[in-house]
Amino acid sequence: MPINYPVVLDLKNDAAPYSWSDREVMLYALGIGMGSDPLNKAELQFVNEAFATSKPLKVVPTFASVCVWGARPGVIDLNRVMIVDAGRDITFHKPIPVMASVTADARVRGVYDKGKEKGAIIQSEIVVRDRDDDKIVTILSSTFARGDGGFGGPSEGIPEPHQVPRRAPDKSVDIPTRPDQALIYRLSGDRNPLHSDPEFARQAGFPRPILHGMCTYGLTCRAVLQTYADYDPSAFRLHRVRFSAPVFPGETVTINLWKDGNSISFEGHVRERRVTVVRNGQTVLG
Repeated sequence: MPINYPVVLDLKNDAAPYSWSDREVMLYALGIGMGSDPLNKAELQFVNEAFATSKPLKVVPTFASVCVWGARPGVIDLNRVMIVDAGRDITFHKPIPVMASVTADARVRGVYDKGKEKGAIIQSEIVVRDRDDDKIVTILSSTFARGDGGFGGPSEGIPEPHQVPRRAPDKSVDIPTRPDQALIYRLSGDRNPLHSDPEFARQAGFPRPILHGMCTYGLTCRAVLQTYADYDPSAFRLHRVRFSAPVFPGETVTINLWKDGNSISFEGHVRERRVTVVRNGQTVLG
């Protein structure tokens, strides 16, 4: 069935309860490749609470992308085989705790029709609140429904993406992924077989399972953490990106970064295939 527009804009689900512990925090960090070097003390603080000397566990800022996994405003009838992440924009109102019981308010922010053969963009907003009803994070997610265009909705109005500088990057880092990276990352919530089942991936038009877009999102966070944030997750105020091509597990993602004051722009590339996998990236530090 086509997307029911504009009825879909009324979908919302408020105050859904969620919780997490240090187990989920560490599993997410492992899922985006932290701890691959067991002697890297800076990264160990995100995957290990059992230090000989007291060092509290740190939370990767983009853990916010899975902390209330499954929160959604309601059911939208889409072709599930043809769905991929289009982008993520997270605003951090306060540091993410290692353990928490929270509520999530979810609503549809916008739906955009790219055309019958070009798909649709669905934007959803999730606000995560602590027990005092204070905001922890606001998550704006964009989904590209490749098989659901032509429903008669608006084609204009999608927010303009952040533009990265045209000068040469100020820094560049290579972040390798493991061949089994998607199988680890999926344990943080996203069990879409596109990332684990070769036959399903072929049905979706890919030669093999692809890495979760949100895992790639975590890689870009790692790049900022290790270059400009001094591994301090509390420095993050905003982290946003658009996905432009998939990463295949086992590839190395090169993140180019530009610093302008407290704004860090970035893009990600896979050199082996000469393809840009993330565009319009920005982190705001405070």
